[in-house]
Amino acid sequence: MLRNLVAYLDSVKARDPAPRSRAEILLYPGVWSLAFHRVAHRLYRARFFFVARAVNHLSRFLTGNDIHPGAKIGKRFFIDHGFTVIGETAEIGDDVTLYQNVTLGGTDPANGIAGKRHPTLRDGVIVGSGAQVLGPVQVGARARVGANAVVTKDVPEGATMVGIPARQMVVDVTAYQREFMPYGTPCSDCFDPEKQKLEMLQCEVEQLQKRLAELMAERQVPDRPEQTVLFKERGRA
Repeated sequence: MLRNLVAYLDSVKARDPAPRSRAEILLYPGVWSLAFHRVAHRLYRARFFFVARAVNHLSRFLTGNDIHPGAKIGKRFFIDHGFTVIGETAEIGDDVTLYQNVTLGGTDPANGIAGKRHPTLRDGVIVGSGAQVLGPVQVGARARVGANAVVTKDVPEGATMVGIPARQMVVDVTAYQREFMPYGTPCSDCFDPEKQKLEMLQCEVEQLQKRLAELMAERQVPDRPEQTVLFKERGRA
């Protein structure tokens, strides 16, 4: 048990450069939220629903994070800062990181799995601050959801989603993805989807202009002298 705790604290330290020691990480509200949830989830599975809710409310009062006792959470889960909401049927894989003010919210699953109202986050997902992931959607492994994005559709594995509604970035995330990316978004203008589309259009226009110039040049080339002489000789004959 102690070994698992040390491994968990080390995983948090790998994602957050602020703490100077493992002991300091034990003061993080996200760590306490997870600890309270482990207790509440066991009570929930044992059908002690009221007691599980009581533990959940105590956790929310002390940490600011609201995790429903029914949510399924994997290993080495980390909430950086707080004020995060996780719904009842949410499922979270291993090594997932959520920043502050994230909501894993529920919608009416008219087109989804019966009884499944909240999202599923696969292993290694990072969700930036203020992001909303709504409904029974699937967020693929190692995917990143940028700050303030609103996700309402499934996210492919390894994709980075930004905007409202969230859309996938043009450049494949595997081209620049590191093991961990703070807030789930590369902090560079060159990865802005709209700018990338404009640059692609500019390249296409330049190629079309070059091809048009080549065609115009071909039309302006005069007949070769050999052809002119040949035609004259045939005319005399």
